[in-house]
Order: sequence, then C-alpha cells, then structure tokens
Amino acid sequence: MKIKVINPNTSAGMTDGIRNAAEVATRPTTEIIAVSPDMGPASIESYYDEYLSIPGVLEEVKKGDADAYVIACYGDPGLQAAREITTSPVIGIAEASLYMASMLAARFSVVTVLPRIKTMIEELVASYGMQHRVLHVRTTPMCVLDFERDPEAGMEMLRQEGRRAVQEEDAEAILLGCAGMAEFADELEKELGVPVIDGVVAAVKFAEAMVDIGKKTSKLKTYKYPEKKQMTGMLSNFSWG
Repeated sequence: MKIKVINPNTSAGMTDGIRNAAEVATRPTTEIIAVSPDMGPASIESYYDEYLSIPGVLEEVKKGDADAYVIACYGDPGLQAAREITTSPVIGIAEASLYMASMLAARFSVVTVLPRIKTMIEELVASYGMQHRVLHVRTTPMCVLDFERDPEAGMEMLRQEGRRAVQEEDAEAILLGCAGMAEFADELEKELGVPVIDGVVAAVKFAEAMVDIGKKTSKLKTYKYPEKKQMTGMLSNFSWG
C-alpha cells in the first residue's frame, strides 16, 4: 500500500524527519510518500499560517496517488475538505493521537510549541469531543523549526513540560503537539514512565489498518464530492467537475 504523508509547511528538513518517523513505524511493505506542498508557509504557528497551508494540502490529496493520506501538522489543516475530494482514508495527526491516547489513558496532556497556538489546539481538542480527557495544553518558547535546528534544546523543553504534566497534573499520557517532535517520543516515554504519543506514528498506523480492512471515506452526504463549480483568480486550479 501507499500512504502519502503531507507536511503542510514547506520545510524540506521537517518533511525528511516526518518521513523517517513514518517509515520506522510502518511495515516494510508499506510505501511512505512524504511531501511538502509547492505552496504554503515555512512553518505553521498561527491561524493565518494554518489557513494558507490548506490549498497546498488539498492539491496533494487531489492528485489521488495514494491508498491513504496523513496530514502531518497538529492543527489538522484542511482535514474535512480533504475527505471530500477522495475516497481514500484521510487522517490528521492530532485526531489520531487523541484517539490513540484515549485507548491508553484516562487523562492526558498535550505538549506543543509557542504559547500563541494554545487556543488553537484547545479548540481543536473540543472539536473532537476530547476536552474532558485533555488536562492541559502545555507550551514551550520554541518555534516549530527550532526543534529541527536545536534538537537538544527541544528535547529539554519537552522533558520539562512533560515532567510537569505528569507530576503536577497527573497526566497519564503525553501527546506531542507538533509533527517535528517525532524523534523525541521514545526517549521521553522511557524518562516519564507514561505513554508518549507522536501523532505521525499514530496516524500512519491507523492508515495502515484502514487500508488493510478495505475501508473508504463515506460519500453518502457530508464528505461527498464537492458540487461542480468554477473557482477564479489564484484558486482557478481548484475548480471541481
């Protein structure tokens, strides 16, 4: 099977890290296609960044070149729209991490990047009906790409916030709230003594399972293909039908 993992930002280094995390987690017979869109922000740390990343994500899904798609940003940008344009499963890494955590722990906390995205993640958690399971969204002073530039500092930030979540909040699992944090999960889990869930790994494993059992995205109503209409200007390539 082919699973396309879409890094919604345009950082090639981060895409390489995401590819490595996905390939380690999946079976040898699963082909991972890791891509960044041709257009979009260098990193996603605001609503503005997130919304501008969505056309690039949809463009990659629209190619129809995989058995399943993973959106590898913790905001799950474009997830619902992507499901409208394919029958293949489409999974967001935040969604996958929350669902996996709910099967492993009663209560858990998210550790993520800059404080400004705390509200964004809290709203996302609520949209998945998980606000009663998430104890806290903990932030660090580091940007998304800082974890790539200085992994030692990144690990220390995650260690500190993860330890506070476990000791002060009784978090029974930790969710890493950025696709660029995948490499830290195993070491953190050993140190903290609770499950540490990387959304990229969770999403590709769910994708493998869905493809294995032949499940497709429902086209009955909500996720049926978009109505035929023309788009204009910069969106002319997104006309449907």
